Amino acid sequence: MRVLNYLDFERYLGPSGIRTAASQQRTALAGQGVTVETSPWNGRNPVTAAVSNLGDGSLWADFDVAHCNTVGPGSVAVAKYAKRQDIPLILHAHVTREDFQESFRGSNLASKPLGTYLRWFYSQADLVLCPSEYTERVLESYPVTAPIRPITNGVDLSGLEGYEKFRASAREKHDLDGVVVFAVGQVFERKGLSTFCRVAQQTPYEFAWFGPYSTTPLASSTVKHWTENPPENVTFTGWVEDIREAFGAGDIYLFPTKTENQGIAVLEAMAAEKAVVIRDIPVFDEFFTDGEDCLKAETDAEFRAAVERLAENPDLRERLGENARETAETHSLDRVGTQLVDIYETLLEGDDPTTV
Repeated sequence: MRVLNYLDFERYLGPSGIRTAASQQRTALAGQGVTVETSPWNGRNPVTAAVSNLGDGSLWADFDVAHCNTVGPGSVAVAKYAKRQDIPLILHAHVTREDFQESFRGSNLASKPLGTYLRWFYSQADLVLCPSEYTERVLESYPVTAPIRPITNGVDLSGLEGYEKFRASAREKHDLDGVVVFAVGQVFERKGLSTFCRVAQQTPYEFAWFGPYSTTPLASSTVKHWTENPPENVTFTGWVEDIREAFGAGDIYLFPTKTENQGIAVLEAMAAEKAVVIRDIPVFDEFFTDGEDCLKAETDAEFRAAVERLAENPDLRERLGENARETAETHSLDRVGTQLVDIYETLLEGDDPTTV
């Protein structure tokens, strides 16, 4: 089986959740012996493909299934080609109108026309994959008319191995000491930036956010405010070359995000056996249990209380971390690979992929 796993604008996406999800799909498929094409073109791009194959074949690569992870013009072209050639088309819904909001300046205004576009785009698919049942309900509300099936983004358990060896060097590099409360990922208000900083202001612990943030005019006023004037005990590290730095340096993973389709970084923190504090939002009810593998909160006061409880109780941190690791293992890439292959085979056989 030859599968196109396509990520439009891949080189420009940086360390995003979408890029991580696509990379993990490719790793999972390779583990199942599937041949993966990452470009739909019979060349580096449509222009070079057209020139190199001028009068001598197609500008399209050869693939049995098309699986697109973004919603850009390249993915639209792939969708149209797949429909013309009767190639099974999977569109992966990593982007929704809701999780686009509060990401950069003007994103809330742009989210309304984006929702209209996403309804049209996703409805072309033979199957829409999405990271959670919550996202499935969101897509159905647009409404997207194609069949929809949730499948976890998974977590690369082996890719996080050895994070412990970074503890001393990462703490020295970022001037961190004591109990460290941390977050991982791009700095957006939607990710709970203001809550993260306000909780830091109310506690004596070190807080660190590992991940890039925009300094361009596209940055939201909230991101500019907090990153340019952080509380004394908050460090914004910017881009880190090896994300294991974060999981080595940190003790309590604080993720007060407002909207998620799943939350790969939460699974990564759990894989690293960290005590996790997350916002009590519907998507997390599918995967995580308060008091068992995490603590959940809603208000600033509840987040502060959860952080203080964990900071003062290392035994509780250890217990939650061990249970969190067990949760992460249920999202292994081996399982993701098996599920994807079953879905592809079902589509190729012309059966209903939502029943696999």
